[in-house]
Amino acid sequence: MNNRPPRVAARALILHEDRLLLVNAYPGGRSDLWCAPGGGVRPGQSLHENLLREVHEETGLTVTVGAPCLINEFHDPDSGFHQVDLFFRCTIAAGTLSESWRDPERVVTRRHFFARADLDLGRIRFKPDSLPAAAWDGVLAYDPLEVIVR
Repeated sequence: MNNRPPRVAARALILHEDRLLLVNAYPGGRSDLWCAPGGGVRPGQSLHENLLREVHEETGLTVTVGAPCLINEFHDPDSGFHQVDLFFRCTIAAGTLSESWRDPERVVTRRHFFARADLDLGRIRFKPDSLPAAAWDGVLAYDPLEVIVR
């Protein structure tokens, strides 16, 4: 097992017209798992700066970053990979989703706004499990260490 330090990531919970924006961050559609937009924190930049960059890269949207609302941890026991995701409530400041938008890193291939029922009724696969509660119920949530899902 690798003993490298945990990776820190910032993620955005963006509710628009009571729908949550999620992305599929698996190039080539290798997985049907959806997650909140965001990604790894670059050293020397604030969480907010990283989040603004990542959301724009993945969605083409400009957001306003609000309060933190969820902390999630996941790991891969085989490789030792461990990530801590810090989620923030965000609102759209500019832009609209477009099918023609391309993530410059080519990681995110799809982006979509989902209704709560899509998540609650299992119509899509998503992580972390506490995503609906954090997005719609307004609670500060912690989703403890879980094994990575692909």
